[in-house]
Amino acid sequence: MISDTPKQKPRFRLHPVAILNSQRLRRSLMDTYDQKSFYKYVIGLILLLLSIGSLYYTDKLVEELEQREEREVQLYAEGLRYIFNSPLDENFNVIYEVIQDAVTFYQIPVIYVNENNLANPNNNIKFPEGIRPQERERIIQEKLEIMKTEHPAIPVELGKGKTGYIYYSNSFLLTQLRYYPFLQLSVMLLIGYLAYLAFSSARKAEQNRVWVGLAKETAHQLGTPLSSLMAWVEYFRSDPSIDPSIAEEIEKDVIRLEMITTRFSNIGSVPTLRDEPVSEVLTNFISYLEKRVSSKVKFHVFNQLAEQQTALLNKNLFEWVIENICKNAVDAMGGIGEINVTLQAPPMAKEIWIDISDTGKGMSKANINKIFNPGFSTKKRGWGLGLTLAKRIIENYHSGKLFVKSSEIGKGTTFRIVLNAQIIE
Repeated sequence: MISDTPKQKPRFRLHPVAILNSQRLRRSLMDTYDQKSFYKYVIGLILLLLSIGSLYYTDKLVEELEQREEREVQLYAEGLRYIFNSPLDENFNVIYEVIQDAVTFYQIPVIYVNENNLANPNNNIKFPEGIRPQERERIIQEKLEIMKTEHPAIPVELGKGKTGYIYYSNSFLLTQLRYYPFLQLSVMLLIGYLAYLAFSSARKAEQNRVWVGLAKETAHQLGTPLSSLMAWVEYFRSDPSIDPSIAEEIEKDVIRLEMITTRFSNIGSVPTLRDEPVSEVLTNFISYLEKRVSSKVKFHVFNQLAEQQTALLNKNLFEWVIENICKNAVDAMGGIGEINVTLQAPPMAKEIWIDISDTGKGMSKANINKIFNPGFSTKKRGWGLGLTLAKRIIENYHSGKLFVKSSEIGKGTTFRIVLNAQIIE
């Protein structure tokens, strides 16, 4: 546990122009993010409307074609009734060919079952070459059973109280049209998914340009005043009338600023990861941070890791993540409360969990979903980039995870960092 020693934190105020610029930048980032989301929703709505319209139109076509095929089969049935009830003459073959062509033209599979329940003529049913009669009869019976479930039989009056029946299936064209909407919907979903990936990639690329440009410029601007501050530190040391401890404290903060400058200058570059003892790095940094926030904020570290447990870290960037989360927690508590940091390694998971909990005002579910969006902030000051950069550092550079584990209005919030643990030998 970190000791709670009294301390005094130097106070300073941001220049109004700096506050205004940060608010403008935050609004710009939020506008860009919202604009991309708006386009994504518009494209999704257009694809949805196209899909609904296409499905409705295709369904109408299928219905009309199905009715037409039913009329053709009924015409075929009427033709058979006429043939069976008419005397044979020279026109018999012509009439028979005409009614056969009626169903053959539309490729409608048809089986006629006579009054003795025997399947006799059949149309548009394909059989393998060289098939035996028994196998042919088996295929006809299988097709007939399927046809009975698809459409009601059409009776053919043969006279003298005898009746035959015609059974049929949908044509291949109609079958294709029935499945076409599903294929079309799949294509629409694929297009929507590709559009989503395109917008997400464009948004991430734009965010990357913002991060890199902002970070490089910040590092550049910090360079000159840091050099001047180091010169002042040396001046204070050379003046015997000034307490040496003042120079030492100023030097610590200057070193800290140099480290921050290094962090910003490394944004956009692949950081170097080293095998670091996680609990030691975290405890030392919390000790440093504790002296630089409100004295009414108490830090507690609960270390449940093995002493030799390590992880691949970029120490500077990892400390930046902890700083951003803790400072957000301090703001959420209004400078009064407790921050509990718990380190644990779940069994068999090969991971390290770092939970950072505060006793602040908590967040709504809507804000939890937006907390890592660039430019989003519930504070009047700031750029709304701290948690966004923290998530990027953990997930992109350390192959870990950063998310809100839990939050309750009036009770506080817990962030969880997940790192890949190095195997202990």
